[in-house]
Amino acid sequence: MNTPDLPLASTGGCGDGCACGADTDEDAFMECGLDPALAALMLDSGLDPVEVEDLANLAIQEDLAGGVDVTTVATIPEEAVATADFTAREAGVVAGLRVAEAVMSVVCTDEFEVERHVEDGDRVEAGQKLLSVTTRTRDILTAERSALNLLCRLSGIATATRAWADVLDGTKAKVRDTRKTTPGLRSLEKFAVRCGGGVNHRMSLSDAALVKDNHVVAAGGVAAAFQAVRERFPDVPIEVEVDTLHQLREVVDAGADLILLDNFTPDECEEAVALVAGRAALEASGRLALTNAKAYAATGVDYLAVGALTHSSPILDIGLDLRAAE
Repeated sequence: MNTPDLPLASTGGCGDGCACGADTDEDAFMECGLDPALAALMLDSGLDPVEVEDLANLAIQEDLAGGVDVTTVATIPEEAVATADFTAREAGVVAGLRVAEAVMSVVCTDEFEVERHVEDGDRVEAGQKLLSVTTRTRDILTAERSALNLLCRLSGIATATRAWADVLDGTKAKVRDTRKTTPGLRSLEKFAVRCGGGVNHRMSLSDAALVKDNHVVAAGGVAAAFQAVRERFPDVPIEVEVDTLHQLREVVDAGADLILLDNFTPDECEEAVALVAGRAALEASGRLALTNAKAYAATGVDYLAVGALTHSSPILDIGLDLRAAE
């Protein structure tokens, strides 16, 4: 459909300043490649267009390995044009549609037409069209697997996250991700968590501190570890992991703003909430499953940390169906 919110867009073609390295001028690099409207959509959703384009280039370079798509070149006439429909094979939550467009963009030698049927974060049903692309058939088939790999992966994370968010609906608790992400895909996978209704933990080791058991051992105690980070990096948010109520009292008294309750039972979490009495935010971690998420949320904790969102979520099955261009 073509609406003001989901417009029919003409895009594509790798610009002179594409992240593949055709132009090393810094300003050109930062403005490279992707259609400005597509780049704006990415920025609005918290994605870096240059990073996404670089990743798309990397995916295609990996798939072509310095050669060409031999099957497609042999079987498809160079001038052939078709429409490809990215279609959900099962129900779920979609994420990564603009990423799939970026993959198409770095492959397509001509402009291509995009019809956006849904948006990232939308719930979709089996058989529902998500995105339609009209361009050279060779380009579609060359880009197909790389685009689907990313789209299915991100949609799987969004779908899994939505299941947690639905269970927690009506409570104050939010499901939160971790740094257990695929190397090179962290920003995209955390974007997918947001699409599913979750919230992000720190993006890197440098934007926030998380004092864990090994830090505690090295520093000589949980309160000492907290104080060491606070003194060295006074403006950095600090979360402290504790595994006993005694440690919890120590770090609350030391002034911690966020505390991770490692492998606490729901009863222990409830006791921790009462002990802290609003002086710090609390995050439950370990022992968590969809079946007990509501019980943990009912204790009054602020977050449920679920590493499985990004390290174990199955893909959402999405396919690409080719048809004659209209």
